[in-house]
Amino acid sequence: MAAPEAAPQELAHATAADLRPFGRVQVAVVIPCYRVERHIAEVIAGLPAWVDLIVAVDDKSPDGTGRVLAGLRDPRLVVETHPVNRGVGGAMQTGFKTAIARGMDVIVKVDGDGQMDPQHLPALVAPLVAGEADFTKGNRFVDTKALRSMPIVRLIGNAGLGFLVRMASGYWSMFDPVNGYVAIRRDVLTLIQRPLPERYFFESGLLIELGILRALVQDVPMPARYGDEQSSLSITRTLFGFPPRLLAGLLRRVLWRYFIYDFAVVSMLLLAGLPLFLFGSLYGIWTWCSLGGEGFASAGQVMLAAMPIILGFQLLLQALVLDVGSVPKKPLARGPLAR
Repeated sequence: MAAPEAAPQELAHATAADLRPFGRVQVAVVIPCYRVERHIAEVIAGLPAWVDLIVAVDDKSPDGTGRVLAGLRDPRLVVETHPVNRGVGGAMQTGFKTAIARGMDVIVKVDGDGQMDPQHLPALVAPLVAGEADFTKGNRFVDTKALRSMPIVRLIGNAGLGFLVRMASGYWSMFDPVNGYVAIRRDVLTLIQRPLPERYFFESGLLIELGILRALVQDVPMPARYGDEQSSLSITRTLFGFPPRLLAGLLRRVLWRYFIYDFAVVSMLLLAGLPLFLFGSLYGIWTWCSLGGEGFASAGQVMLAAMPIILGFQLLLQALVLDVGSVPKKPLARGPLAR
């Protein structure tokens, strides 16, 4: 799709690299839109001219977001409308389908609330075009000055949730896994056969699927921007809803990576360590309950509970160490994109 025309004074100082820094590579931006009436026009206007397609998904927003989108005249803009609210994950899946159908090579997610600075788009896209990564993700934790502007509740929540996401996805070296400013190559996105989660578990679920495929994920340093936007993410829902789903994602990743796609040392450590740890724990609990608070367990009973727990824990710990060390280092993408 053709990019909008720049003003004559801008063209006078722009070079070909400025207007098309990635040559013929087609770049799309997908914007999930929900309660962003005040920000969405500015977000779209701030996207650089070299972005070929902008897919704004009106996720049945109850405010005037739809009216604002209908009034915009950017020739790159395609507006998709959901008859029912499907959450950020559902909106992104709709945007992905539109971008793939229109032949885009790289797809970037940008929120409609203005928190994501479009100046960082080249840094997100460049590693994908060069074939150095399959998926790029913003990292807000490299800028201590920007961190001080982050609300304390959000900072603590991101740290705790980020650790769980790293464990579930296997991307242990990722500093900011809950950051939603992401970009992905189309040829890698199409490798994901399982439907991605809807709602706010979308980013975490996408990382888990990429971890199963062993795609190469690269952090891109960038500060966050916080203004007068209001998040519709419920803290209570996150605290109680995310951990069970992350545990299920961890189990699924381990099953596929170490027992279906491959069978390695980690597989043997898990097969030996987990039964030993569970047996020792269950036997110890059963022995304690059978005593009913009276008397003492024999030395044999103590050893029969303690030794499997200790040995099983050591084996599981070694499996964890090997898993941490096996973060993907080679991209799935077949070389750089043609420019």
